[in-house]
Amino acid sequence: RKGIVAEAGLIAHGRGEAFDYLLGERTLPEALRAENEAVYLLKRAKKAVISVNGNTAVLCPREVVILSQLVGARIEVNLFHRTEERVKKIIQLLKENGASEVLGENPDARIPGLEHERGKCSSEGIGSADVVLVPLEDGDRALALKKMGKIVISIDLNPLSRTSRTSDVSIVDEVKRAIKNMIDIAKKEESRKKEGFDNTFNLRKILIRISENLRGV
Repeated sequence: RKGIVAEAGLIAHGRGEAFDYLLGERTLPEALRAENEAVYLLKRAKKAVISVNGNTAVLCPREVVILSQLVGARIEVNLFHRTEERVKKIIQLLKENGASEVLGENPDARIPGLEHERGKCSSEGIGSADVVLVPLEDGDRALALKKMGKIVISIDLNPLSRTSRTSDVSIVDEVKRAIKNMIDIAKKEESRKKEGFDNTFNLRKILIRISENLRGV
């Protein structure tokens, strides 16, 4: 009603909620492992950016701001259904929740391969970032960011989505739970487990857990 979330965003959110039931509405060990890896990469990035859309902004604006401060990442509003009015409202919401700076209002660069409004980005933000966290992202943009040579970290409840299968680190968790977990991890000095992280293997284990949950039902 406030004009922050696009109607299509509500549909996408509903799809994600359905997958959360399959996960047991909890953070799986594999999701926590991915969250740990994500914080490690964000903290050690030369230029990390958290991309924020309407859904993420209304679900966990304060958490996004806190995480950005802890890992030293900039925040950029980047929308699939972009209007200048929505961008301004999302920036205002983030600033009301503690953000001192939010990029995205005046994009001066483009993500190659993406047409129209959704390809717009800031040269100071996503355009020059080496690591990008993209909560609730569409698969086309995640793939386009990877083609630019960026490390892509996604938060998506659907382990079968193009976004999850495309990303370097796929966090299969509800966005607010995920970012709260990442905040807790970021507050610790050591943010990476000793063993290596294999995103494909991690996604496979999540699918096995979903299958086990369904058999249990």
